[in-house]
Amino acid sequence: MNKRESVIALLAFCTTLSAAPFFAFAQSPDRMIRLGILVAGTREQRGGLDRALVEGLRAHGYVEGKNLIIERRYGHEMSNHGMTVNQMRDDSMTGQLPALARELANMKLDAIVTTCAPSTHAAKNATSSTPIIMASVSVPVGQGLVASLAKPERNITGLSSQADELLPKRLELLASLLAPNTLVAVLANSRNAVHPPMWQKLKGTAQELKLRLMLINTDDGAGLSAAFDVAVRARAKALFVLPDDPMVFNVRDRIVAFAAKHRMPDIYWASEFVEAGGLLSYGANLRDSYAEATVYIDKVLKGEKPATLPVAQPTRFELVVNRKTAKNLGLTIPPSILLRANRVIE
Repeated sequence: MNKRESVIALLAFCTTLSAAPFFAFAQSPDRMIRLGILVAGTREQRGGLDRALVEGLRAHGYVEGKNLIIERRYGHEMSNHGMTVNQMRDDSMTGQLPALARELANMKLDAIVTTCAPSTHAAKNATSSTPIIMASVSVPVGQGLVASLAKPERNITGLSSQADELLPKRLELLASLLAPNTLVAVLANSRNAVHPPMWQKLKGTAQELKLRLMLINTDDGAGLSAAFDVAVRARAKALFVLPDDPMVFNVRDRIVAFAAKHRMPDIYWASEFVEAGGLLSYGANLRDSYAEATVYIDKVLKGEKPATLPVAQPTRFELVVNRKTAKNLGLTIPPSILLRANRVIE
């Protein structure tokens, strides 16, 4: 072999080596993978997020029905009770989670994916051995789910939402559409442990923005009407919904309809609210978060320990505007917001 042929052979060998991980990445695992998904809600309410997770898994080579079995456990299925989404209570959705978590734990799965704080707490209480991957959970350290973001030190890791840190920015966006001294109704779930500190944080921001806030509390979907009545009687002129709550997310159609009926500019943490007719949202894209959770699933399936995998925080946030809703409210969205918007729904 001459010198030129040796160089070509060496380059070919190096190319093969560099390509090997990509070939291995695309290859299917040599065994059937079994995952659990624990959800507070219904398939109807969270189907888009489920699909994002499945598509993310496919990108890593895990294909449902081929080399992947997914055991789905939803905290409430409408078909089992003959109830509409509007009739569901928060406790009926989350009250079943502990039993469902124990059921998944007994299956000795490769990992369990959780989708909110209640489902993560239920899984944590059910197993200390099966890896638990959070798709999007607020303040996981403060809620006692992990020891720290850098070192979870438990069988739990995944993604933190950072929704609480974006509260001032959301209120600032809403304030740009309101007159000074406007009364804003702030919707909270009294059962959500992170909502009280969020409310305190928001009050300080409101003073700086010259807005008045009133807290309207609910503890389940059935209690929303009473909370709405309080806001209407007080003549609130806008609606701010506290983030990271499965009950609130699951009844988003009702919340958006209330804001539209009473002509209240409204802002949320997730774009699904704006897609349902809300005015504004600012935060991490939930579908992206669910897809990114599959990176953790893949690492765990390849032998890494959740205790040593740092919890990730989102680095991309999207501003979504519904211009049709703005028109119905008689509002003109400032050009500064439209220029910054990642997506405008016409």
